[in-house]
Amino acid sequence: MTTTPHITTATLRVNGEDRTVAFATHHTLLEVLREELGLTGTKHGCELGECGACTVLVDGRAVLSCLMLAAEATGREIDTVEGLRAGPSLHPLQAAFVELGATQCGYCTPGMLMSAKALLDEVEAPDDAQIDTALGGNLCRCTGYVSIVDAVRRAAPQDMTRREVGAETSESETGDGRSTAV
Repeated sequence: MTTTPHITTATLRVNGEDRTVAFATHHTLLEVLREELGLTGTKHGCELGECGACTVLVDGRAVLSCLMLAAEATGREIDTVEGLRAGPSLHPLQAAFVELGATQCGYCTPGMLMSAKALLDEVEAPDDAQIDTALGGNLCRCTGYVSIVDAVRRAAPQDMTRREVGAETSESETGDGRSTAV
């Protein structure tokens, strides 16, 4: 990382790829992800750390990117909602959110997904209290949270199976001989 009085140049590891980027030293991780790297899935919300719309994973932990300077992320693994998907298949959390209508307007969804991912990476089969705690920093004005909690619960067994098997996707035969990703 190099820093001049007002500009920092650093290599950030985002979604498994090293990305060299120059940014104003005072810029948050949120600003750099969206404005410099074009990863607009992470949302600008309150910019005060109160809504959770900007949640990303840093070294596997849910972090409010509006409160973290981008320079602090150098040498750390950053995962955004864009990195959840592996190839053509949705991550089990994304699929569950779609299936159960947990997206509504969608503005809070990226932050919810990343907070839920951090939980599922730590807890094999979370109970509702653990899900509520993990999502406690994420605000949603549309869903009432029931469908979001249901989606996280539904995704937990799929997420664990996917990690245990180590497969990005699995395929099964349909009755007409076509393969479908599960």
